Amino acid sequence: GCITNGDYTNARLAKYSSGSWMYWSATPNGSDYSISVNGLTSFSDFTLTDGNAPLPVNISSFSNYVKENSVILNWSTTSEVNCSGFEVQRLDILNSSNIWYTAGFVKCNGNSNTDKSYSFEDKKLNSGRYNYRLRQIDYNGNFEYYHLSSEVIITSPAKFSLSRNYPNPFNPETNIDFELPEECKVSITVFDITGKHIRTLISESLPAGYHTVKFNGSSLSSGVYFYRMKSEGFIQTNKFVILK
Repeated sequence: GCITNGDYTNARLAKYSSGSWMYWSATPNGSDYSISVNGLTSFSDFTLTDGNAPLPVNISSFSNYVKENSVILNWSTTSEVNCSGFEVQRLDILNSSNIWYTAGFVKCNGNSNTDKSYSFEDKKLNSGRYNYRLRQIDYNGNFEYYHLSSEVIITSPAKFSLSRNYPNPFNPETNIDFELPEECKVSITVFDITGKHIRTLISESLPAGYHTVKFNGSSLSSGVYFYRMKSEGFIQTNKFVILK
C-alpha cells in the first residue's frame, strides 16, 4: 500500500492470513521510521499499508489444478474496493533466473461487498516447476501481491501423441501439437493426397515434453493433405485441409 500524502504516521503493518489481511494498531516510530509488532506465531506475507486507505481486496481462496500441460488458476474475493484487475504472473523455477513473467490479465469488479470468483488458464507450458502469484492493481496504480501457496509441477507426457492441427481448415497457417514421453528423434512430414512428399516440418532429436510445430501452406493450392509423425516406433498420420 501507499502512504497518504507522504504522512508516515498513517503507516500500518498488515499480515495475510486465511484469505484476508489483518492490520495491527501499532504506529510507526518516528525516530527510525520502523513499526514493531510482537506476538507473531507463524510465517506469512507481510506488507506496509496506509491506515487511512487499507488494502482494497480480500482474497478468500487461491488454488490451481493441472490439465496436461495447462494450469487452471481459481481465486475468490469477499470484498473489492477500487479494484482494476489481477495480473497473473508465472515464475519458471528451473529456468527463469527469478524473473516473473506476465501470463495474462483478469479484470475485476471494481467495487463489491459480495463474493466474486475468477479463473485463468495458462496454456501450453513446458514440463517443469512453476510458481504463480496475482498482482492485484487498483485504479490508482497501487498494487499488492497474492502468492499461490505451493509450486505447480507439469510432468512429462506418459506416451507419444500427435494431435489434430488447429485451425482446420486453414489458410495459410496451422499448428500441430505433439507429445514425447522421452528424449528422442522425431520427424513430421507433409504429403499430398497422391502420396507425394511436400515438406519436412521437423527431423531432429527433441527433449521429452509438449511441442508445437507450425505449417504454412501459402504456396500450396486448396485441397486435402496429410501429415505424419514418426518416432521410436510410433507412427501416426492425420489429415488437414487448406481452404483458400
